[in-house]
Amino acid sequence: MHAAGLRFRLAAKTLPGKPDIVLSKHRAIVLVHGCFWHRHEGCKYTTMPATNTAFWMAKFEANINRDRRVRKLLEDAGWRVFLIWECEIAVAELKRLRDRIVSGT
Repeated sequence: MHAAGLRFRLAAKTLPGKPDIVLSKHRAIVLVHGCFWHRHEGCKYTTMPATNTAFWMAKFEANINRDRRVRKLLEDAGWRVFLIWECEIAVAELKRLRDRIVSGT
């Protein structure tokens, strides 16, 4: 993103949820979610640990609820929020994301 001319901050502590990437000029935020921790539906990396299942189910549900809450807070504050999953990170996907940020869509 930096090579494409986009300037950003990482883990902005002043915003809800400390978003991964903040592009202030574009009023855009990029959340990079790990498939395991944030429960990417249908992803091969979204596995369930074999032991202590009740703990893990509660932990994952709390993560999902927090993600929803943080996204709503950011959007209500006027930020455009983009989500990219860990398994989707590839050069082509990052280029498409960059194009969407710059175009304002």
